[in-house]
Amino acid sequence: MSEHPDPAEHSDRRHEGFHYNEEDVQREVTELEGRSATAARIFDLRRIIGGLFVLYGVIVTITGITDSRAAIDKAQGVNINLWTGIGMLLLGIFFLAWLKLRPAAPQPVAPQGSPEE
Repeated sequence: MSEHPDPAEHSDRRHEGFHYNEEDVQREVTELEGRSATAARIFDLRRIIGGLFVLYGVIVTITGITDSRAAIDKAQGVNINLWTGIGMLLLGIFFLAWLKLRPAAPQPVAPQGSPEE
């Protein structure tokens, strides 16, 4: 027969020896919110997609510029690498411009003590 500890007693022991004041807690919350917003900006999918399209667009465009006449004839006279590379560059620039013009808004934080916690 095992006894279950009282949850109120358990929570008191968990914070035993620690003294929190509202100012320290608020400072830590603000710091964590700042880190979260920074992480959201860094890992914005528009940045990743745009960067990859620009990178691959540059590679494919250079390939298209240096293609031999035989490679162009193989594609029925169309320099497909050049046109595809330019298209990829434009799409990548679009994503990066979209990111710059419309940055991700930080998520609103519910005030402490609200029913949404």
